[in-house]
Amino acid sequence: MTLHESLLDTVGNTPLVRLTRIASGVPAPIYAKVEFFNPASSVKDRAALGMVLAAEKSGALAPGGVIVEGTSGNTGMALAMIAAQRGYGSIVVVPDRTSPEKIKTLRAYGAEVVVTTGALPREHPEHVRNVAARLAERTPGAWYANQYDNPANPEAHRTTTGPEIWAETGGRVTHFVVGVGTGGTVTGTGGFLKEASGGLVQVIGADPLTSTYSGGDGSPYYVESIGHYLHPQTAEDEYPESYDPSVVDRFERIGDRESITVVRRLAREEGILAGGSAGTAVAAALRVAATLTPDDLVVVLLPDSGRGYLSKYFDDEWLRRFGFLEDLTGRPTVADVLGDRPVPRTALPSTATVADALGGDFTAAGALVPVRLPRSGDNATTDVSEVIGAVRPDALRALVAGDPPASAAPLHGHLLPSPPAVGIGEPVDEAAARLAEDAAGTAWVLIDGRVSGTVTHDALRQATGHVPAARDAGPAGRATPPDVGGRDGAARS
Repeated sequence: MTLHESLLDTVGNTPLVRLTRIASGVPAPIYAKVEFFNPASSVKDRAALGMVLAAEKSGALAPGGVIVEGTSGNTGMALAMIAAQRGYGSIVVVPDRTSPEKIKTLRAYGAEVVVTTGALPREHPEHVRNVAARLAERTPGAWYANQYDNPANPEAHRTTTGPEIWAETGGRVTHFVVGVGTGGTVTGTGGFLKEASGGLVQVIGADPLTSTYSGGDGSPYYVESIGHYLHPQTAEDEYPESYDPSVVDRFERIGDRESITVVRRLAREEGILAGGSAGTAVAAALRVAATLTPDDLVVVLLPDSGRGYLSKYFDDEWLRRFGFLEDLTGRPTVADVLGDRPVPRTALPSTATVADALGGDFTAAGALVPVRLPRSGDNATTDVSEVIGAVRPDALRALVAGDPPASAAPLHGHLLPSPPAVGIGEPVDEAAARLAEDAAGTAWVLIDGRVSGTVTHDALRQATGHVPAARDAGPAGRATPPDVGGRDGAARS
């Protein structure tokens, strides 16, 4: 039996496990580096410990001090665990879309948790990182970990994760697949593997489809702790100093639905209950391995446990509400009410004018058009969290008919409140019941968390056998923004 003087002695040396059933038929073997075997259940234990030890050595963190960090959850949990073990206080700032399980875990470790709005420009004073930096300045004895720009973050992986993979595979690893968040894991681990192999190991970044790391428009995504979200009003986008883009040979871009589907398969086919970003990484690894031979060896890193996401990726109700799950059998769904699958709903930027709204192809009587935050990019649909209101073009036409100069007016002066939203796979009775107390006549229909159509409340109630009384179909009530994984990503926004 191995005896440990401290829980921190157990950080690292996580197992490398071959994926068999989910990778059946793939030519190259895939081995998963299962990082939830770390004591705080994620790969972030490595960086957190490395940063704390470096701060202690430099004197930045003194005995009895307070550790402060802004995080999507995992780094905060690792730092809170270390703080408890070494006698420090801890303050952790998290975005409001952080899963309830993570927040409860932070508090269980004794951390003070500060929740702030996630969908904010990088320069906004209430942005996660700005709140954390401000608290560190104001708190006596505080040390701000700042995983994004702390060189001890990638160094921890250069000295532990990389050497472990090289030794465990006997130097046979040919491809390393990993998600990119702060960039510390890919930079440190990937950099070591490239050096150890003389440049032969290929490093593939697994990235959400809209993350800017791989060329996306920076719009929100639903997988936490990975990628790079960019608020459209951020003045200057910057990548973390922990991230060295030159280490990544190429990216595999993975959509939310594919990530979620794969992480659920991991649990049911491999018995590995991992977090959403592991789904992104394994989906990318499957693509990579499909192009290789049995002589190659793919290592994919699984960052954390799925126990922190039971209310999200493993909750069928949550998935249906946001349009990620459509396989309900025996009960009519919103999709059945619509008949044909909705055509992606074009959205207008909030910077548009009335004339812009009238110039679109919005000919249906009573059509409701979403108005979103201004964002460049070619996404056909808009994430519901970025919808700030709605307009009815027929009402705008009537306005201009009576007052032609009104066509030049800003659209934001004519916004209606954004209606509530239902998922395309949500049972009709549940969707109708959820909207019962809302006077709205129309709801957005979500597919993969994005506005893809509309459905009337009357149609939903009729489908349940309840014929509604006649009422005004005008929208009312603002949709509640969902828990969007990429509001501030795991990297800067």
